[in-house]
Amino acid sequence: MDQDSHCTAERELLEPVSRITTFSTTSPTDEEQNQPKAEISCQMRKENPEKGDLQDSNASLSPNSLMTTKELQEYWRNEKRQCRQVKLLFEIPSTRIVEHHLSKYVMYKIIILQTGSFDSNKSVIERRYSDFEKLHRNLLEEFSEEMEDVTFPKKTLTGNFTEEIINERKLAFKDYLRILYSMKYIRRSKKFIDFLTRPELREAYGCLRGGQYTKALEILLEVIGLQERLTRGNPVSVVPTLCAIVVCHKDLENPASAFEYAEKALSCLRAHTSHRYYIPLLETMITLAYELGKDFLSLQEKLEEWKAKKDPIRVFTLKELAVREYVQ
Repeated sequence: MDQDSHCTAERELLEPVSRITTFSTTSPTDEEQNQPKAEISCQMRKENPEKGDLQDSNASLSPNSLMTTKELQEYWRNEKRQCRQVKLLFEIPSTRIVEHHLSKYVMYKIIILQTGSFDSNKSVIERRYSDFEKLHRNLLEEFSEEMEDVTFPKKTLTGNFTEEIINERKLAFKDYLRILYSMKYIRRSKKFIDFLTRPELREAYGCLRGGQYTKALEILLEVIGLQERLTRGNPVSVVPTLCAIVVCHKDLENPASAFEYAEKALSCLRAHTSHRYYIPLLETMITLAYELGKDFLSLQEKLEEWKAKKDPIRVFTLKELAVREYVQ
């Protein structure tokens, strides 16, 4: 193939995404040439993300001609996020005293937001002293060296409800969360992520099992943004929550919203077709696509392809899987 024909073919291939792709012909400087390869790669993405992502997709996705334009765009966006460092900020602006039967305790309101830009999707949770204390014990078991110099507010026998003690603990817990998040292995640990998300998820799944889909959906939509930030780089971990959102929308007769979140979940499982949610998700999406008048042939092909490779086994429905989450 001559050079003009090659260029013409390349333009035709890239035409569907030409609106979001900008190429740069600037030559690297001497300083850039002396950088390590990994650093140069990340720098190229920062300065010219679309071009760097295109090269990466060509290198790692040989069958990219089989992907739709939307899938390619989503893939490149995910690639760009790998070099974009996301930092979370923890604030504890207020507290409230709870009296329940014979117990009395302080609930600390924790606001979690992303730094570096205006964050309209901040997360708000509440935790009490015993929740922090349990987290600290769990982290000490798994990360004894990392936690060696991390201080924790001591429990006092009296004065726990005085304004002075509460304000001291507000500042101490804020600093405590900041220090934990600054340590990579701790902020990525299941114990730290569970501390920030598990109580809300347990409540949401309890509502889902009880048929309170509106309440469950409200909580799940609050949690999913925080989950995605905490588990960036491990998108499979948010699949159960995304699928629970799909179930809620479907039972609330919102098929369009259900299909939207199902697509997000399926994109997380592109390389994990053996995941327990993969087949139930495909089956649900086929039903939703048929209801919405969307093309479901590609989904059907994926389902048939999986069935041809695997031995027939009992597969739960998406809703059956969802109601089994956080049972204990």
